[in-house]
Amino acid sequence: MSDPSRTPPTPPVSSCTDSRRTAANDRVIAAHLPHPGKDLRVVTGHAARIALPVVDLLRRPEGPRDRQLLSGEAVTHYETHHGWAFVQAARDNYTGYLPADALAAAQTASHWISAPASHAYSAADFKSPETQALSFGSQVVVCGHEGRFAATDLGFIPQVHLSPTGKVLTDPVTVAESFVGTPYLWGGNSRFGIDCSGLVQAACRACGIPCPGDSDQQEAELGAALPAGSPYQRGDLLFWKGHVALVRDPTPLLHANVHAMAVAFEPLDAALTRIKDQGDGPVTAHRRL
Repeated sequence: MSDPSRTPPTPPVSSCTDSRRTAANDRVIAAHLPHPGKDLRVVTGHAARIALPVVDLLRRPEGPRDRQLLSGEAVTHYETHHGWAFVQAARDNYTGYLPADALAAAQTASHWISAPASHAYSAADFKSPETQALSFGSQVVVCGHEGRFAATDLGFIPQVHLSPTGKVLTDPVTVAESFVGTPYLWGGNSRFGIDCSGLVQAACRACGIPCPGDSDQQEAELGAALPAGSPYQRGDLLFWKGHVALVRDPTPLLHANVHAMAVAFEPLDAALTRIKDQGDGPVTAHRRL
């Protein structure tokens, strides 16, 4: 089946606010937000970064996963309560909770993992023990070079797997193709597991295109809406309720989907029929980046 639509948590500020991107909970509210008059502590937050290869961003402490954050990603940390940090991601303003020990002091990344995945090694030797696995999009600080390896804050990483932070790629579809075979994971944002909107976000951000985290946000904000019946072209986005796919050629679709439980190609006409027949309805939007 296609990805079920997300149900946002109850907005803590007002019913017209997307609480997924509102830095407020039932105890604190960011200083830059209008104060709703409730008994909330006003906080400014401070910069931090993700210190684990991948960490779930939860809707509430010990609650369901909404999204994931990758090693080195920047966040604003607003509160720690009973071991849970309330944060807002720099990449898309998504808020949520993660274990406080998943955070480290802020630092400015110099490079990002532009290969589908990589390893950090304990020495500049591919036979040395690896210290951690890293997904596409992870951010690191390079402090030197030794042979084919870059010395980073996480260990030694093959230079061929790294790109400077200012370098962007040119084709979101090519980026998405590098994820083919990645297991489907609800709320996933990494090469180790990804969902439909995570795939679109990874592809867009690698090409310098700002992109929100969930498919309903992407449908509202990405690109330009096209009239029904418009011809498809490479890079177009098709949306259903709770699902998004990229057009490849223009006949095959590329999407992370539950039908394949992976990132996979699917003939466009077959996908349209399958998704409609299983009860998830017709395409709700056709947008062009």
